[in-house]
Amino acid sequence: MSMAAEDLLESLPAHVRQIVTKDDGIPFRARTSYMHSTWAGTYKSLPELFIQPQSLAEVEKVVNLARACRRHITTVGCGHSPSNMTCTSSWLVNLDNFNRILSVDKETGIVVMQAGIRLFQLSAALDEYHLSVPSLGSINEQSIAGAISTGTHGSSLYHGLVSESVVALKITLADGRTRSCSPGENPNLFRAALLSLGALGIVTEVTFKAVPEFSLSWDQTIDADTRIFEQWETKLFKQADFVRVWWFPYMRRAVVWKADVVTTEDLASGKVQHREPPTSYYDSWLGYIVYHNLLAIARHIPRILPWVEWFVFGMQYGFKNGDSTRISAVQPSRQAFLMNCLYSQFVNEWAIPLHRGPEALQRLGAWLQNLQPGDPAYVDHKIPFSAEGLWVHSPVEVRVSDTTLKTSSEANNRPFLDPTSKDGPSLYLNALMYRPYHRDPLYGATERYYEGFEWLMRDLGGKPHWAKSFTVSPSEFAEWYGEDFAQWRKVRDASDPEGMFVGPWHRKFLFESDEKSKVLERLPLEEVGFVAEPAQGGGLLVSGLQNPVVSN
Repeated sequence: MSMAAEDLLESLPAHVRQIVTKDDGIPFRARTSYMHSTWAGTYKSLPELFIQPQSLAEVEKVVNLARACRRHITTVGCGHSPSNMTCTSSWLVNLDNFNRILSVDKETGIVVMQAGIRLFQLSAALDEYHLSVPSLGSINEQSIAGAISTGTHGSSLYHGLVSESVVALKITLADGRTRSCSPGENPNLFRAALLSLGALGIVTEVTFKAVPEFSLSWDQTIDADTRIFEQWETKLFKQADFVRVWWFPYMRRAVVWKADVVTTEDLASGKVQHREPPTSYYDSWLGYIVYHNLLAIARHIPRILPWVEWFVFGMQYGFKNGDSTRISAVQPSRQAFLMNCLYSQFVNEWAIPLHRGPEALQRLGAWLQNLQPGDPAYVDHKIPFSAEGLWVHSPVEVRVSDTTLKTSSEANNRPFLDPTSKDGPSLYLNALMYRPYHRDPLYGATERYYEGFEWLMRDLGGKPHWAKSFTVSPSEFAEWYGEDFAQWRKVRDASDPEGMFVGPWHRKFLFESDEKSKVLERLPLEEVGFVAEPAQGGGLLVSGLQNPVVSN
């Protein structure tokens, strides 16, 4: 390590600095004074070290040094989760510079890549080989490892999680050694690492099966939600290869986006041509600013939110229903899948059985609007928390997936912690609350909304998306996942017995036992905390505690 690099670490405790500055010929690319923030600015933290390795040898060195220094490791990509999962006061590892494509087989579509590659980088690289990712979520900023480790999904009855295309993984465990795993090699490690939540080790290499490149021909309409509910079982999600719905709780309307695959042959023949969608008021800078400021005003006058929903989304999609609102486009899949997330936000997303979707939205709508018997839209929502005086943001995102088509326990390629149904399609409902100018909604609106929303999701047999906001106890997860949860814990504990990759987030949701208020013993390298205080610019600055013991 150079003298300049040593100077960057001069603020470390003496015993830690002595260990990490020993020169063994392998770079240790670390620095202090780094402020980590989630994309939404919901949480921030000041890690002791921010480390960006560029080779497998460097990753393994980071793990070995952390063990010698008795330090916890958190791995982060783009930090898109609004939770404090990626926050730490210890060592934060980012693989943005460990992002190369290692090999591509154009015939089979098998691609081997370093785990830090972002999805937009992967899509661009695959373009050169006329290949594509089969299905994407709404953004492409995540690293491939981050998308896999948190259960990222798209919106299609013909696809499940992004990880269903993963053929094999390499992961560096707490002993500093890198293991290979696949359905045929270390299958339990593979199933645990496919949705690891960062608690097993550092995923370093991903072998992925891409598909021939394709575009999407899509169109979008808005209609009354009653028509959507009528088509739910028979047509709605079966009418195209990919379908997304946005539901507006106050207008009781829904936007339906559907897309079908267009092959390169169709494009080459001229049968179909690429064309961009029309640009609406909402998509312009003026629309962005107007909506943002209306949300900011609603922090203080929340009862205007139903009017904001009517105005903003009427300006974007139209004030009428049906075919008159239709817009369409043909775009490369890497563009067509994406949507603008707009502003800082909290997101609380759960997976429930697909057929329970109309019931979920009708009950949620009746609760939010305080509907009474006699109202045409009234249903008995049964939610035991009053929504009187509660006003929420729009829309609720509605997406589908089916993990039973390409993954299964028998094939050893279904993640232990996959939240979707094992016996059919699942519906994802995503309730968001915006944070205009990085300021939380007032009057506890988010907490009240999510309390009622989560009660309803539990009542419908749901499980939360791991990367989003939720309040679930470890005992609930243990009950819901059963033997799969026990197997994941078994693999995790064997891979990292001292808890190098266990932080306060994992302790809160995966480790504590509610049985007779018993708390499991803390692990030697586990980071504990968090203590939260308001952060400059909004959100919370969190800090944890590190184990002070240093090994010889």
